[in-house]
Amino acid sequence: MTSAVTTDKSARPGYGQLLRTPGAIGFVLPGFAARLPFGMLTISILLLVQHTTGSYGSAGIVAAVTGISMALSAPVMGKLTDRHGQSAVLAPVVLLHSAAVGALVAFALLGAPVWALALAAVPAGASVPQVGPMVRARWAARLEGSPLLPTAAAFESVTDEFTFVVGPVLATALCTGVHPAAGLVTEAALTLAGGLVFAARRASQPKLHAAPAGGEKHASALSFPGLRVLIAAFLGIGAVFGGMQVSLAAFSNEIGNPGANGLLYGVFAAGNMTAGIACGAIAWKIGPRRRLLLGYAGLTVAASVLWTAHSMILLGALGLVVGLCIAPALITGYTMIESLIPANARTEAFTWLTGAVAFGQATAVIVAGRLTDAHGSSYGFLVPMAGTVLALATLLTLRAKLAPKAPSRIINASAGPAADEAAAPAGQAPAARGNERGVGHRVPVTVD
Repeated sequence: MTSAVTTDKSARPGYGQLLRTPGAIGFVLPGFAARLPFGMLTISILLLVQHTTGSYGSAGIVAAVTGISMALSAPVMGKLTDRHGQSAVLAPVVLLHSAAVGALVAFALLGAPVWALALAAVPAGASVPQVGPMVRARWAARLEGSPLLPTAAAFESVTDEFTFVVGPVLATALCTGVHPAAGLVTEAALTLAGGLVFAARRASQPKLHAAPAGGEKHASALSFPGLRVLIAAFLGIGAVFGGMQVSLAAFSNEIGNPGANGLLYGVFAAGNMTAGIACGAIAWKIGPRRRLLLGYAGLTVAASVLWTAHSMILLGALGLVVGLCIAPALITGYTMIESLIPANARTEAFTWLTGAVAFGQATAVIVAGRLTDAHGSSYGFLVPMAGTVLALATLLTLRAKLAPKAPSRIINASAGPAADEAAAPAGQAPAARGNERGVGHRVPVTVD
């Protein structure tokens, strides 16, 4: 697929050049429409169930069950996608998700007990389509060997951040201004429409990977230690998202202005997106492992002071700083997948990271919900601090696992030496591919 992509080696790769890649718009736009609901789901459940039960703790349980179900099913969905293709998995999944969310809405409006809502949340979460990892896999297949590939990783992280700007704000506006169930209804409709259109774009899908000879199984992405370390980092990021969603909603109610929740969370998420755009424009001089450690240290410090804020202006300012610190960690983590995981397991690897965010978010929602019910929003903000402190300690302890020993061999491990010869650009030895960089680009794919 490198033949389908031409790049001007004298020009620095950028977002404009990336979007001019043949066929890119055809999967980027429906991919965005299909993944926007992911940013709406948790906050919509929180607001609907809190409205019907009057308890943030109960709402947190239901939202957490949804997130845990998604986190557990995401890697399975990723592995099936690597094996059977995106359309074959995505089309039935979005149909199931829409039906499951509809059932959850009906149960909530009928006043079902919390255990029944939690039961209904299991299929709603397990059927969340993994569109983000699928889009990343399409970029990787389309741009293999191109200096635009790191730019695509940054672009996708910016897109993820944008969904967390638009999604929660849209969901909050719908739930508070139209009807408490309007957020979930819109989430289901967007997932169905966007998912089916995205699945129909078959031409840009990655090729299927044949089963290994001799009946051997594909190696799981989780067998690579670097991915396990990144999962710990993404669990901490999920704790920030979950703790912020619950605590900001509770804080807004405490000051008598429920609508402020959308504004405060929008400022926080806007920080994510702004930092993400900047990360895509910077020519980094340091390696990805060091960037991840430094960025995560900044995130930990910022998240550790949220609980001290007692005014809307101060909380908005601190939320903005936390948001600015999240994007560099997310972008760097996703970018490192290319050098840590072989091509035939990358969709699964991306879904492990997405699932880690969801699991961390779900756990944080439960804990923050209970703390908020018992002691107020200030205690809920302790959850992002705890999550990031634990994750940073893990990163520092296991940072050696994030340095790939031989990038070119890792990328082509499933195909053997002959594939390395074929995959190397003309006139370039296979071993040199591990040091290949985009011209003037910010992301090296070797070590720091």
